[in-house]
Amino acid sequence: MDAASTVTESALRRALARARDGKALDPAEATTLLHARGPHLDRLLEYASRVRDAGLQAAGRPGIITYSRKVFIPLTRLCRDRCGYCTFATVPHRLDAPYLGPDEVLRIARQGAELGCKEALFTLGDRPEDRWRQARAWLDAHGYDDTLSYVRAMAIRVLEETGLLPHLNPGVLTWRDFQRLKPVAPSMGMMLETTARRLFTERGGPHYGSPDKDPAVRLRVLEDAGRCNVPFTTGILIGIGETPAERVDAIFAIRKVMREYGAIQEVIVQNFRAKPDTKMRGVPDAELEELAATIAVARLVLGPKARIQAPPNLVDDQYALMLRAGIDDWGGVSPLTPDHVNPERPWPQIDELAARTAEQGFELRERLTIYPEYVKRGEPWLDPRVAAHVAALADPDTGLARPDVVPQGRPWQEPDGGFPAAAGRTELHAEIDTAGRSADRRADFDEVYGDWDALRERVRAPQRFDADVKAALAAAERDPAGVSDEQALALLHADGPELEALARLADDLRKDAVGDEVTYIVTRNINFTNVCYTGCRFCAFAQRRTDADAYTLSLEQVGQRVEQAWEAGATEICMQGGIHPDLPGTAYFDLAREVKRRAPDIHLHAYSPMEVVNGASRTDMSIRDWLQAAKEAGVDSLPGTAAEILDDEVRWVLTKGKLPTAAWVEVITTAHELGIPTTATMMYGHVDTPAHWVAHLRLLRGIQERTGGFTEFVLLPFVHHNSPIYLAGLARPGPTARENRAVHALARILLHGAIDNIQCSWVKLGDDLCVQVLQGGVNDLGGTLMEETISRMAGSDHGSFKTISSLEEIAARAGRRARQRTTTYGTPPPERREAARRTDGVGHFARAARSRGRLDLPLVT
Repeated sequence: MDAASTVTESALRRALARARDGKALDPAEATTLLHARGPHLDRLLEYASRVRDAGLQAAGRPGIITYSRKVFIPLTRLCRDRCGYCTFATVPHRLDAPYLGPDEVLRIARQGAELGCKEALFTLGDRPEDRWRQARAWLDAHGYDDTLSYVRAMAIRVLEETGLLPHLNPGVLTWRDFQRLKPVAPSMGMMLETTARRLFTERGGPHYGSPDKDPAVRLRVLEDAGRCNVPFTTGILIGIGETPAERVDAIFAIRKVMREYGAIQEVIVQNFRAKPDTKMRGVPDAELEELAATIAVARLVLGPKARIQAPPNLVDDQYALMLRAGIDDWGGVSPLTPDHVNPERPWPQIDELAARTAEQGFELRERLTIYPEYVKRGEPWLDPRVAAHVAALADPDTGLARPDVVPQGRPWQEPDGGFPAAAGRTELHAEIDTAGRSADRRADFDEVYGDWDALRERVRAPQRFDADVKAALAAAERDPAGVSDEQALALLHADGPELEALARLADDLRKDAVGDEVTYIVTRNINFTNVCYTGCRFCAFAQRRTDADAYTLSLEQVGQRVEQAWEAGATEICMQGGIHPDLPGTAYFDLAREVKRRAPDIHLHAYSPMEVVNGASRTDMSIRDWLQAAKEAGVDSLPGTAAEILDDEVRWVLTKGKLPTAAWVEVITTAHELGIPTTATMMYGHVDTPAHWVAHLRLLRGIQERTGGFTEFVLLPFVHHNSPIYLAGLARPGPTARENRAVHALARILLHGAIDNIQCSWVKLGDDLCVQVLQGGVNDLGGTLMEETISRMAGSDHGSFKTISSLEEIAARAGRRARQRTTTYGTPPPERREAARRTDGVGHFARAARSRGRLDLPLVT
């Protein structure tokens, strides 16, 4: 770059002065600094070094530059992309086989272990089976569904037989892919390279014809890594045709993801090197001063906490220049295998790298593939199934690699020890009404949910929508399911006489669809654990295993609660739990079988779509196969929870790590295809808007029209009191009474003719609002529950269980008669109805409440 022709001297001086004073740079200033050369570059490097040194001091390793001793395992050199600069990807006829076989993978890993390596870097092309029939045939012949299944299997073999830690670079991954691969690798990576979309869309561009190089797709990968708490490596590739402003845009994009999720463990700044036999063989290499300026700008923009790397085999002998620019890591260096991406550039000897680093006053130390900060944090960043492998190689004080250890294979997953023993506050379901919770938030509140300040940028206040409510009411009366989005939004703003008219219309539709009976079910909730590291920002139920309110039930305790429920006349067990990292792969099946062993005729309504995906990931099964196995184990229907709001823009504010909308829809529709009915839910009144409610209802109706598998729609008002996102000041304090009435009525209207049963939540609404929504389109009161902990942990004060008589009283106040139902809205056998009547649907729970003096609760009679 010619600085004189691009930026002015005064602009450079101003930008350098801001860098000197530690002020935040904007993109224009950062772009200006990329042009620094000569004395200006020296000053820029000085300021960047200062920031790097402060970061190392704060991290507890001043003066330490790190690297990872690794082997490269090129699992396949086939790829569906066609990048203009790549020599790694090739065509099938140039290979002996489409994939390295297991024996070759293990040979490389074992040799690396003998040489003291601790990392196995799996490099490969993106989903080659989508382009090359030879790849598809090889996978089929060897029993793998796709390339990622083979990656997973080989990672496990390396862990078990060599002890090396896999670092996976399989290209673009989905949220579901991260769920599958996180248990087998402490870290993963994918270069962002650039955010310059024109390099992807314009014919002749370096990424043209490469579906996985769409910048939007790659940014989504970085975000999904953060949502899944995966320590992730990314970076930029400079000199491939991007402008200085586009280069800076990529750095700022990385910073945004880094701040919001905290998962980017290192950023590589890599310089383009032209290679023979590529489309870009005639493009000049990126100059090393240009590389140094880019590293320095990245350091200033990303800040002292960022770990920044330059590949040492691509900098000629300019080690000092890169250290001055602000790097703190040399990346992976192999004493055994070449850099398969840049094979013409041999690695420096590690002793030489240490000497060149020492010349600049730094000490070279070995790290693991997972950076020290994440080693020391442990969960949720480190899956328990690889935690022992990491601990065997890590210095417990620094998190760096232990220099004296030789990797040894160890079991990837503990031998089947069965379901874990009971632990923690296992009577929380009862004690929540008496002793309450220990604190209003988890001890890791400030880190597990991501950066709250960065998240604020995503939160948008609901907009007021003024529309003709009367016209919308008339349209809804003519064709309830045919109202437009604009009319639906108008109805959600109904108030006063118009709200009463909306309620009457919805109630007329309810009567036409299901009659006047108010239904309820005698059921017992069993939340078998509240240990969870997913990081849902709305959830006050989830705890770390070390938190005072954490618990896990044993199979025996679950079985006892099932028997108690059966004795109390229950026809259903509703069972869900946190995503506990220590549960065995068979946990969900074990639980289902225990329920059916204790009460063969009870209906098991179990496992949210999030739990389904977790179970499928743990067992490496497809969603379909896992659901079929769950059905065979005893699952009769699924709760359609984990839906929250089926809009990813809202979900990623609300939940951080939960499954995306598409995955929820996949689980639900697959269940319906297998004959497993589900409910559908919507949790509303937090960071969403009425427009999101309408879209959510439209999506559910579309699914029902295709599958017919929803038994009911359940509206769940947001309970804010102890919700993390509310405590952080980002969420509303739940919906208003008017909004609750309006959205229940609108659900009846928009779902008319598709989902007949609309249920309200007495746990969240309380008696009075339940009566009002029963008079505005609702026909079902849910269940007796017998124990309710999730809403109570969030701060609901409407009790933990309901008697039959109290449910009948609510129905009577609404002017209707109550009727006991089954999960699928049939009539329970006489024996069940009689048993429920004898116990009032809760049995010993009411007696226990009376003994605790809790019958003053307004919902317990």
